[in-house]
Amino acid sequence: LKPSWSKSRLRIGRGRMAIKGLKKKTVAKAKKQTLKFTLDCQQPADDNIIEPKDLEKFFGSRIKVDGKTGNLGDKVSISREKSKIHVTAEAPFSKRYLKYLCKKYLKAQQLRDFLRVIAPNKTSYELRYFSTNDDKEEE
Repeated sequence: LKPSWSKSRLRIGRGRMAIKGLKKKTVAKAKKQTLKFTLDCQQPADDNIIEPKDLEKFFGSRIKVDGKTGNLGDKVSISREKSKIHVTAEAPFSKRYLKYLCKKYLKAQQLRDFLRVIAPNKTSYELRYFSTNDDKEEE
């Protein structure tokens, strides 16, 4: 005696219908995009107002990776040559975050009233003095 159901019916019942226009997502292993940013502290460093090594140390302790500080690993690297600080990071890293941290450092050093962070080009920031027109008014 055979049961009333057959194997072919079971397969039909379990089979999944393909939805028109829906494709399976494939994960492409692309090369990781690295971003390079530069922070130039030339003017204040020449006047001995800030130390670039202190700012570099501040970045190292404050930059968050995956929501944790002090977790740079190989995703973020910070280097310094004279008065320029170079930050190299993997893709989800914003230039704006560097500006935020730089402003935070200036505030902690009570220099925020004298220095500002300016972007001269797409991949770098520069610390400059606020331009005052006192010299013109005195003449």
